[in-house]
Amino acid sequence: MSDSNTKNTQIVSLQTNKINILAQSAASKAADPKQGNLDLEIEKDIGGIGMGVLSDGTPYLNQRGLAALCGVENAHIGTISSQWNEREQKPRITAIKNILAKSNFSAATAHIEIKHAGRVHYCYPADVCLAILEYYAFDAGTNCQPQARDNYRLLAGSKLREMIYSQVGYDPTGRNSSRFKSWHERIALNYQSAPKGFFHVFNEAHTIIYELIQAGAEIGDKFVVDISIGQHWSKYWVDSSLELIYGDRCKYPHCYPDNHPQSKSNPQESWCYPLASLGHYREWLQDTYIEGGKFSSYLKNKVSKGELPISVAQLAISALVPPQIEGPAPNS
Repeated sequence: MSDSNTKNTQIVSLQTNKINILAQSAASKAADPKQGNLDLEIEKDIGGIGMGVLSDGTPYLNQRGLAALCGVENAHIGTISSQWNEREQKPRITAIKNILAKSNFSAATAHIEIKHAGRVHYCYPADVCLAILEYYAFDAGTNCQPQARDNYRLLAGSKLREMIYSQVGYDPTGRNSSRFKSWHERIALNYQSAPKGFFHVFNEAHTIIYELIQAGAEIGDKFVVDISIGQHWSKYWVDSSLELIYGDRCKYPHCYPDNHPQSKSNPQESWCYPLASLGHYREWLQDTYIEGGKFSSYLKNKVSKGELPISVAQLAISALVPPQIEGPAPNS
């Protein structure tokens, strides 16, 4: 984008007609109306506010989410969109566009439309959201909303953009794109290792590993949570004589990536278990390993060794261990 032609003005691209949920993150870049079709990178509903990120890094709120933030009816936001390009501009549209102009931002329409699964998604870029929020906070006269004023004070500047990125787990810098590398390398080496009719713990530990990475854990040669799970499950299998119920387990060759010291002894013999026992294993994983305290103990040990920040451990536990809700007291 040429500085001489745009004077650093950001333009919202409207060439958006495709949606891909949870596509791989890409580094942020300025939206360009000449670029090809955008995809939806991530979309989530956080506390009733729909938000997400487009594939060019543009953070957005959906129509209902923006309305909730401003403390107005959803229809009011829809009216702003419908009046955006009227020949005779309504005072509020002029006011919102003037707010945008102060930030050297312009938009051909207030929102970007994405069609997916027969439904149209109305995506309002963060800069447009902030201008509308500021309008309802200070410039709407008798229609000013205390909720909009409170939220604007919290989200002014780059804070709305940062909040959306944080809530949906998107890294606009791309610095964390390598967080999943070691895990993906192990998947590539081992996803078909177990013989037909058997499963192995590594491929069943994906949810735990994913949540750890999302929480900020550096999964690598020193942080192999599936080893902990495998050791506990193996002991449980033997102690419970589960082979009498499901049949014998067997060994399969498990390999580590070349950058892991464990790779020196590749392939490693690891246990795999009859598929008939998979349901039993998943119940044990949730009830005994995760909720029974073994997972928390594993993370605490990593924290004590300085291999894991305590904040990461707390995030992972909160994501995987559901709160314990006491049932109602029995009737007397």
